[in-house]
Amino acid sequence: MQEDIVVPIMIFGSFAYAWRILLDYKTRKLLIEKGLVDDKVKYLFERTAEAQVPGALKWGMVLIAVGLAFFLGQMMPDAQEEYTVAFAALFGGIALVLYHTVAYRWLKNRSL
Repeated sequence: MQEDIVVPIMIFGSFAYAWRILLDYKTRKLLIEKGLVDDKVKYLFERTAEAQVPGALKWGMVLIAVGLAFFLGQMMPDAQEEYTVAFAALFGGIALVLYHTVAYRWLKNRSL
């Protein structure tokens, strides 16, 4: 990527993430002040490692698949960009389907 594209994206992403943290803080503060913190609300702000496993697994699988797609796209003899983009979409979709299967089984075994 070119530097003139990456820098604005990173700046926007940083501001968006900071805004999210600020809004989460304000929401928690209001809930605590009003005394609405109970078991029904705790899951919204749960930050345990176990709660983050499914999301981390999903993005790990997708990023590995997209990385593999870019690698295979560059290894093609024609090395056309269309192959790389097509492989990225295909492998990313396959990774999401596999994630759905793995997460479904994990949640099913966890609830037993």
